[in-house]
Amino acid sequence: MYKSLLVGLVLLSSFHGHPLSAQGERSRASSPESLAQAEKHWRSVVQRDPNNAAAFATLGVVFSQEKKFDDAIRAYKKALAIDPKLPGLHLNLGLAHFKQGNFPAAIAPLKAALAADPQSAQARTLLGLSYYGAKNFADASTQLAEIANLDPGNLELRRVLAQSCLWAKKYDCALEQFRQIQTQDPNSAAAHMLSGEALDGLARTPEAITEFEAAVKIAPREAEVNFGLGYLHWKLSQFDEATKYFNAELAIDPNHPQALAYLADIAFKNNEADKALPLLQKVVKQRNDIRIAYVDLGAILTQRKRYTEALAALKQAVKLDPSQPDAHFRLGKLHQTMGNMTAAEQEFAKVRELHEKQNEDVASKMVRPAPTMPQ
Repeated sequence: MYKSLLVGLVLLSSFHGHPLSAQGERSRASSPESLAQAEKHWRSVVQRDPNNAAAFATLGVVFSQEKKFDDAIRAYKKALAIDPKLPGLHLNLGLAHFKQGNFPAAIAPLKAALAADPQSAQARTLLGLSYYGAKNFADASTQLAEIANLDPGNLELRRVLAQSCLWAKKYDCALEQFRQIQTQDPNSAAAHMLSGEALDGLARTPEAITEFEAAVKIAPREAEVNFGLGYLHWKLSQFDEATKYFNAELAIDPNHPQALAYLADIAFKNNEADKALPLLQKVVKQRNDIRIAYVDLGAILTQRKRYTEALAALKQAVKLDPSQPDAHFRLGKLHQTMGNMTAAEQEFAKVRELHEKQNEDVASKMVRPAPTMPQ
């Protein structure tokens, strides 16, 4: 559902007072041969002068240009041990980790780089993206919001910010960013879908449906768009509309597990257990993390006196979300039927302790890839 986010990143460094700057090295080392020569030269420099922090740092830049990021990180760390205040060093160390895709490791040096230069847009952008890559969306949104304000026309950066806000459940922030995106790109189906997720997170589900309807109109075969719209109708118990859109998702992906699970739930609610059971069995064969499938499967198997199988299904449902009382209640009834009164009372006690949770927001149901990062 999300497209790759292209954010331009450049390798910057400035080692003041040193005869060969990172910028000069970048302009000279334009071929593998020249990079190899530069690496040989700077290796010899640090061998002759092992306390030369700037030489280690410049060697790190050469390694980074060669995409030898492990070597670059070791060189930068040696430079830091000698002179932790060398300009640009924390930034380049963070960038090397970032280029490796090791986003958690990038955070500390980038925070240090930003502390040294609070006006550095590059350090703040890389720090925000590193939080994003590390799935720390709350901190990512904080850092990226400042950059987006400085560069309001950067649509790709705004998309990362909007998604960070959404995944951090900062729904007002997400909604504002998606509206800005729609202003610049009114035909973005993804922006309408994500706006819908934010609105649903704010318990404005009818408005969320409107956004998803706009997305379906723009891109009716976009992955997840029909499922999302179906789920929103399901939340409002509009089962005929929900069924239509779940089937539309299955026309694109016949094995879409969430669509199958919610179609089965509708069938179960309509007292069509024979129709629901094979769908549920197909779902749990594909995935073991769709809670509603295990709740409904446990209920149907209990009805059919297949108690051992029902017990396993309901225990899995409880494991997936212990805070939902419905699975505890069904599990308690099953224990009662099986004559295990102590276990039954324990489950009923849990039901009494729990408050009914509202139906979860559509964002929690959408199948999404891991956050994509620029290379």
